Amino acid sequence: MSELLQQEWFTLYGIPVLIALARITDVSIGTLRIIFVSKGLRLWAPILGFFEVSIWLLAISKVMANLTNPINYIAYAVGFSLGNYIGMFIESRLAIGMVVVRIITKRDSHILVAALRALRYSVTVVEGEGNNGAVNIIFTVIKRSDITRVRELIALHNPQAVYSIEDVRHASDPSFPTEISRRSRFSQLFRGMRK
Repeated sequence: MSELLQQEWFTLYGIPVLIALARITDVSIGTLRIIFVSKGLRLWAPILGFFEVSIWLLAISKVMANLTNPINYIAYAVGFSLGNYIGMFIESRLAIGMVVVRIITKRDSHILVAALRALRYSVTVVEGEGNNGAVNIIFTVIKRSDITRVRELIALHNPQAVYSIEDVRHASDPSFPTEISRRSRFSQLFRGMRK
């Protein structure tokens, strides 16, 4: 093994690949850690932080030990860029947390509201006035994993509706469980990966 590490081709190409892989891993973990902090997942953030820093130290030590090879710098930067992308992709697949969906309908919204309520979403409807006349504004708080389903309902029942989706850190909606068991929280983290 030590002979492999001392070969010239490994120094020129193997170490940059390892640096890139280490950066992809630690930046992906770091991206998830930041998102978990913003979602209030206090247990997962420090655990991820430990692994993130450990891998980062490994990557930076390899760069510092091989300062004469400029490919290492490029590998470090490529790993950082790809790590951000992969971290965001993983987080979108996990679909952790809740969002508020604000829908502005330009025509009668009764069918859309009934469809949302049939799926047991809490819905609030407010009458308003837009640029072209009367509108209904629909508010609902849903799990992030349900965004696709709600978008499909909007497209089906009110395709001209304008909607926005924003993250919610906490909601006092009684339809959401207030206490999540450790087992279900763990399975919730990986539910999106199975889709």
